[in-house]
Amino acid sequence: MMTFGLIALIAGAASALMFASIVSGALISLVLFYLAPLPLMVASIGWGPLCASLGGIAAALGLGALFGLPYCIAFAVTVALPAWWLGHLVLLSRQVGPAAPEAATEPPAALDLEWYPVGRILLWIAGFATLTTIAALLTLGTDAETITGALRRGLMRLLRAADPQTSGETDQFIDALVRIAPAAATIVAMMTLTLNLWLSAKVTATSGRLRRPWPDMMTAELPPMTLVALCIALAFSFTGGLLAIVAQITTAALMMGYALAGFAVLHTLTLALKSRTFWLGSTYAVVVVFGWPVVAMVILGLADAVFGLRERFLRSRQPPPLPTPTS
Repeated sequence: MMTFGLIALIAGAASALMFASIVSGALISLVLFYLAPLPLMVASIGWGPLCASLGGIAAALGLGALFGLPYCIAFAVTVALPAWWLGHLVLLSRQVGPAAPEAATEPPAALDLEWYPVGRILLWIAGFATLTTIAALLTLGTDAETITGALRRGLMRLLRAADPQTSGETDQFIDALVRIAPAAATIVAMMTLTLNLWLSAKVTATSGRLRRPWPDMMTAELPPMTLVALCIALAFSFTGGLLAIVAQITTAALMMGYALAGFAVLHTLTLALKSRTFWLGSTYAVVVVFGWPVVAMVILGLADAVFGLRERFLRSRQPPPLPTPTS
């Protein structure tokens, strides 16, 4: 029990220090800030969600005592809560099929378990990215005009600090940045949460603490109703006011979820290629360097959700049934 509590405190302290490093203003602090959920996620997956919850509570209280209540709430919502819940989902499982009487005497490793689907975890990540972005914007104001005005003033200060000589073209550029800022922040939150969860699972798997088999990422797909939610959010994005901003944030998060599903589709559709490693590596490099080609992955993920590309491809690769003998 002493070791368990010590691990929780160490994980919480590491996350709190990484989160608070943004106060320094150094460039490396931005990387540490985005990796703040990693220690708590490792604790949650390796030692259980209770470990992460204890570490998160201790870290939030410590940040609140040192920097005030806003830091405490921000850490709890953006770091501790996602780390605890996502770690819980990674370890969530259920027994497949009817429970046999002799199964009760078997060890847990011998039971046939169905683990929480990767696609649903992606949907939860999209939800947390949406929640954290909306919470961050609400600190600027409670209506669209106040939020956009605060964003515009902040971006203007940054540009003037970099170049004191600003022009009318700069105002147009800032207006464009203000429009895309909420969606861009959501994409960053989505990708950093996904990266933190993947890294934490890799760390626990390498250390032998991962208590589940590594999932097949090529099977990752979002639930069918996600497409309906995306259509509704996209429709509300063309309204106005705070509702439109929330809808745009939700749309960006769900689009990134379909982009990640699109990469899973790409891994499946390239199974028959001899130069599969080259094509996959080139695709990842192009997306990382240029960014905008991720739209192709979104389209691929949406096409798979509508037309079932992976299912058709895998069905076409199955061998034909053996002929039945005739009497």
